[in-house]
Order: sequence, then C-alpha cells, then structure tokens
Amino acid sequence: MLKRTTIISRAFLLFGLAAIIIAVLSGRFLFVQVSQEIDDVDLETLANERWTNDEPLQGERGNIYASNGDAIAEEVTSYSAFAVLQDGYEGAIDNPEETAETLAPYIDMEEERLAELLTSDQFQVELGAGARQLSFEEREEIEDLNLEGIHFRPEPMRYYPNQAFASHVLGYVDRGTGDAVMGLEAALDQELEGEGGSMSYQVARNGVPLPGSEEEISDAYDGNDVHLTLDSNIQLALEQAMTSVDDEYDPERMITVVANAKTGEILAMSNRPSFNPNDYEDITNHTNYAVSDHFEPGSTQKIFTMSAAIDSGEYDGDEEFESGTYDPGYDNTISDHNNGEGWGTISFDEAMERSSNVGFSKLVNEVMGADILYEYLDRFGFGEETGIELPNEAPGVISEGDLDAMYTAFGQSSAVTPMQQIQAITAIANDGQMMHPYIVDRIENENVNETVYESEPEIAGEPISEETAEEVKEQLLEVVYGENGTGGAFQVDDMTIAGKTGTAQIPSENGYLSGRDENIFSFLGMAPAEDPEIVAYVAVDRPDLSEDEPGTQPVSTIFNTVMQQSMQYLNLQPDESADLEEEGTSEAGGIELEDVTGDRSEPAAETVSEQNLEPFILGEGNRIESQYPFAGEDVIDGEKIFLVSDDRWDMPDMTGWSARDVVKFSTATGMNIEHSGTGYVRDQSLEPGSEVESTDSVSVEFAHPDEEDENDEEEEEEEEDEEETGEE
Repeated sequence: MLKRTTIISRAFLLFGLAAIIIAVLSGRFLFVQVSQEIDDVDLETLANERWTNDEPLQGERGNIYASNGDAIAEEVTSYSAFAVLQDGYEGAIDNPEETAETLAPYIDMEEERLAELLTSDQFQVELGAGARQLSFEEREEIEDLNLEGIHFRPEPMRYYPNQAFASHVLGYVDRGTGDAVMGLEAALDQELEGEGGSMSYQVARNGVPLPGSEEEISDAYDGNDVHLTLDSNIQLALEQAMTSVDDEYDPERMITVVANAKTGEILAMSNRPSFNPNDYEDITNHTNYAVSDHFEPGSTQKIFTMSAAIDSGEYDGDEEFESGTYDPGYDNTISDHNNGEGWGTISFDEAMERSSNVGFSKLVNEVMGADILYEYLDRFGFGEETGIELPNEAPGVISEGDLDAMYTAFGQSSAVTPMQQIQAITAIANDGQMMHPYIVDRIENENVNETVYESEPEIAGEPISEETAEEVKEQLLEVVYGENGTGGAFQVDDMTIAGKTGTAQIPSENGYLSGRDENIFSFLGMAPAEDPEIVAYVAVDRPDLSEDEPGTQPVSTIFNTVMQQSMQYLNLQPDESADLEEEGTSEAGGIELEDVTGDRSEPAAETVSEQNLEPFILGEGNRIESQYPFAGEDVIDGEKIFLVSDDRWDMPDMTGWSARDVVKFSTATGMNIEHSGTGYVRDQSLEPGSEVESTDSVSVEFAHPDEEDENDEEEEEEEEDEEETGEE
C-alpha cells in the first residue's frame, strides 16, 4: 500500500513539473509570437534581413555639354562581370579551375585568386576591379569564350567622347572609387551626382529570388546637367593648334584662354601638358594653369600700367624720355629688352609700340607714382580671385613698394593669373566695362525639366573710362601694325588685331633664367579691334626655338589660328559692311537655316541650295531624319549643311574641309573624330566611300596649304634627285 502511494505521489510530481515546463514554454512561445522579440532581438527584422535582398539603384551622373549642345562628359553603359556559383542553378559555374585559367587574363586577375573566388561558398561573386566598367567590345570578347556561369550587369560609366578636350576644365571621375577629381567634375560634384535608390525582394536560402515576391522600389534620381559656355568648334581649333605647337616646339607648358569680350563667357581654354580623362593613370600635370597658377606676366602687364597712367590724368603721350637704361636710385638699373641699347629719345606713346621697360618704369616713378598704379591694379582685379566657377583659383601676388611698383609696371616683381589678365583686358575691349569671366551657362534638372541655375553677363567693375579704353586700344593697334611694333606676327587676314606681346623672365634660385629660350612668350589681344568681340591670352613657356626663330612664332601660331576660327565661326566680318536688310539674312549677320527634317531627301537638298548653302546628304534614306546645323541657326553663305537620312552612310572625302566642317560632321553623325595638326584636312584614316555608322571613329590630319605646297615641292625634288641618280 505504501509503495502504491509513493508511485502515485511521484507521478503527480512529474506531471506537475511537466505541466509547469509546458506552461513556461507555451508562455514563452506566446510572448515571442506576440512581441516578435527574443532577448531584445526583433525576429521579424532578423528574418527580413536574412531572406530579403537589397540592391542599390544608382542615379546617373549628369552630363556636361558645350554651348552648342555637344556632350563633352557623359554617362554611357558599361558592364560588370560576375559569376554564379550555386550548384544546380541554371547558368552556374561548371568547371571553376578551367574557367579561372581562361578568364583571368581578360580581367587582370591572378589565376589562383580567381579560382579561389569561383570555389567560395556563395550564390554569386563579383570578379574584382578588372571585371568592372567593361566596354561593349570587352564584354563581347569574354562572351566569345563561352564560359558557363559568367554573367554581365550593365552599369553607367563616365566617358569623355572628345578625349583630351578641355581636360583640365572638365577633370575626371575615378572609375575605381567613383570620386570626382579636378575641374568642374569636382567643383560641381553635388550638382552632377545622382541620388541613389534601392530595390528589395524576397529570396530563398540559396539566394534565388522567390517567385511572386513583391519588389519594393525606392526611386533613384539622375544628377543635374551642366551646360558650359565653351564652344566646341573654337575649343577644337585651339586643341589642334596647341598640339601642333607642342609637337614642333616641345615647350615646358602652354596656356590659352579665349573669351567673349562683351559678356565674359569663356569660349575655349586649354593647357599643355594635357591628358585624356578616359585614361588618367599617367597624368603629369594636374594644374589648370589658366586659373591655378600665377607668374610674372612680362610686357602684357604694360597694357594696365598705361591704362592707369592715362586714366589718372597724369599722362602726356608726346612727352619724351631717354630709352635704353634707367637708374631709379635704388642701386638697380632697369634695361630695355634690346640689351639696354634702347632707341634713343622716344615718346611715351612709342614706349608701348616698342615695349620699352624704361618708359613704363619712368611712368610710375616720375609721372603718376606707385600709389596710383596700385590703385588701378586693384580696380582691374589683380591680387584677388576672379570668382570663375573653376576650382583652386589663385589670387596672384602684387608686390608693394616704390621699387616693386617700377618693376610691376613692365611685368616683373608681381605675379598674376591668365584668367585675371582675360578679365582685365575686357575693360579695354568693352569701353571701360570689365566683365566677370564665367564658364557655366546653366544647370538643368532633367528629372523635373527645370533650370536650377542660369548665368548672365556681370560687370565686374569699371576701372577706366571709355576714352582711356579707346586710347589704349589705339596704342595696342600700333603694337601689331606700327612700323616699330613688336606684334607684327599677330596680323591676321581680313581682321584687325589689337594686343600686346610679352616676354616674361622666369625666376630661379640664382635670379632669372638666362638664354633666349628661357622665357614665357605670350600675347594678350582682341579682335576685331574696332569693336572687339573676342579676347584671347596665349602663353608658351620655354619653347625649343631655332637660332633665327622669334619667341612670337609659336604664340602666333596658336593665337592666329584660334582667332581666325573664332571669327569665322561666330560669323564676324570685321572689315566688310554687312547688309542686314538683305533678304534671308538675320539680324546676327547670317542666314537663318530652314527646317528640312521629315522632307524627302532631294527636295530637302534643293531647299538648302536655294539658301546659297551646300547640302551634304548622308545615307540613302528617302527622308531627312536630322540636320546639322539645326533649323533656325544662323549660318554663313556657302556653308556645308549635313542632312542625315539613314543610320549608315558612305564616308565622305574630307580633303580640304575646315576644322569647323569636321566638327559639324561629327555632331551630325555622332562619329568620334581624332585629329592632329592645324589648317584644313589633308588626310583621313577611313577611305572615302566606305560604309560607316555613328559608332565608327575616324582620324583626320590637318595642314595649312603652304605646308602642302612645301611637301609637294620636297616630293618633287626627291623624285628629281632619284631620276638624276638613276641617269648617272
């Protein structure tokens, strides 16, 4: 009986313990089910994190455009390769070792490292930096290997279609880090950068998306587009001229800035050494010399010293002085540039024409005084940033003191930037009104089709009177056209040039560098001189000159070429009176182009011909799909008008075409043009008549007609020599 009681008691005890355990577990399960938490861990969140896949959606970076609408920095489609590893999943890696051996050379990865990735315990793996941002051609090469399990994902890539085109202005985007480096890419990074989004979806344990699972998408937004004042036609002419001079004279560096005298818009800007922002690994120069470097300007500074003297009322141009050397009383002797020989007794007006250092130092020391010079240099903006949108602008250095003022008067002692000189010269060109330089025309948000920023011309100051500007301009005309002027090399056919040459010495540890090549040769000028529209500054640092070659030669090669192209492209006829009332002529002085898009090809060509223009049909389509220049644009008499009727066409014979014609052809077709030399097309890489399309590229070589004549004469002489040798 006792034994039975004990058994029953123990049974009740076990039952009670079991009931308690079940109650506790049930309560815990109920608590977890209601609260969705275990020890402060949110189970729902944990499950979502484990079984939800989040993929980022990237907003594309905004494009950068030239003033005529050509994209000069844009987002294009590239591809990233990745591998699917999950066994049994369709399209997975079949043989990791063999795949690694075949693929490694194409993505710049060691075979062992790639094999390690392809055998890792993951659903899929990325294949490193070498497998990112592949071009379409690189993707095709890998696809032709027929490797099971290798897949591609499209992604945007920053691309600069014109190669080394205003590269220091644009800068570049590092493809590895995505960071904007240099130029406007860096300065306007917040405007250009897109806003990322994301896409979420449910996946199974092996990472495969669950059928029917709903996607949650947070939209991405593209960055703003930036439209510049740079003109692609003028910029192309500038790049060609600078490349030609770089090849021939091998200078240490070169700087050119071209601007609209009336508005301050920067039309072109380039430096050498330059670089291709698509291939930035070997950049030797990260400095945009036009804004970030200051140096002693040499005699171009005499423009502003003369302006100060005249505007202050202390100047008498007929007053004479003894040129050659000058002892201002500070144990210093100032010498004229012809080894101190001078030109005897000359007037102060003649001091500009002959570029007399003595004359300008006397203007400061004996006529107006240092304080007046410094006051006017401040009015012209020297010693402070212009405020142009480009990064890392230098303020320059204006040395103070009476002796420094005398040296500053002719371009030594103080340092200025090319952009400061461009800003200051607009006051001479623009009747005393100095225009603020700018390079960003507008910024547009394409997501909402809204212009978020728009520039307009801004007067930076009025440092001198209209009368002073006119008098200085007359002196600068004498520099170029006067009997004793130093700027004769800058005379350009069919237009008048006013400007000032400069030969700046280069400071070193032991004074200034010596030798006729050891200088910065420059020219600061404007055209047409009667009513300037264009101002330009060109500087060539230590070119390799022949014994009988002046320093103005490489400078004038750039300045004259760019000025000719600029004046032609902007339809400026400085020395001919244009009849604006002539039928078919717009107020801007050109022919307003009619719209022939959608018309049949032959009638469209006839319409263009009737406007005294030259139609150029590309393709054999029945109707015109696009035209360039666009309808409504002002064009000049006899200009080529490209009419595109198909997506494929015969390559034209470009022999004799100008740089402007080549740029228009590239814009009309989308073809990439690589170029060398200056002048007119002499040779092209694609045979005339060969079938091409917009994705093709062509290289063209430019040359001046006189160069062709010289080459022809040399070839004829060589042939004659060969004939004579044969006869002997």
